[in-house]
Amino acid sequence: MNVLQEYQLNAHQKHLSLIAARAAVGNMTGLNDALQQGLDAGLSVSDCREVLVQLYAYAGFPRCLNALGELMKILEERTVRGIQDAEGQQPGPQPKAEEMLRVGTYNQTALVGKPVEGPLFRFAPAVDAYLKTHLFGDIFSRDNLDWKSRELATVGALAAMTGVEPQLRAHVGMSMNIGIATTQLAELVTFLQEHGEQDMANRLQVALNTLMQEL
Repeated sequence: MNVLQEYQLNAHQKHLSLIAARAAVGNMTGLNDALQQGLDAGLSVSDCREVLVQLYAYAGFPRCLNALGELMKILEERTVRGIQDAEGQQPGPQPKAEEMLRVGTYNQTALVGKPVEGPLFRFAPAVDAYLKTHLFGDIFSRDNLDWKSRELATVGALAAMTGVEPQLRAHVGMSMNIGIATTQLAELVTFLQEHGEQDMANRLQVALNTLMQEL
């Protein structure tokens, strides 16, 4: 691998982001196409399933469940056609329930780069607890998908939705904080454009521009 390739997103990361994006807005035809392309590019069943499970935290259970149903249908069809997709890695042991808040607080702080606090979380402490225990303590402790892939999928999902620009900027910032380069995020913008998702690409580009101006 040359130096340039080391700083490029791999095909798996790009396809996971597109899968999350189309699932987040309920574009089932587009999701079917993205899943087929991703599996053909070497994504495992576990990779695809994990991204769609994670989606519940950002787009809600209805989108998550519908997307998982679409993946099941695709896998059945591919099996009939004689395609055997690799199952992939399963998640290792999860933190115990009583440890979720501590682990989630640690994970959230590592992703953001500092402890997360503020008036909103003091106003609604239940939301703070849910984020730390369910999202960062549970989902981000599942080690069958690395944090960079999870964040790129999250960025894709949030770029697909309207009205969530603050959250998109936050996760673009988290991506950069854990080592995803601005050039790699720019690659994702281009990848979305190449797959006919200009509006998503525009929202991601605006978020990226905003954060780069703050550097």
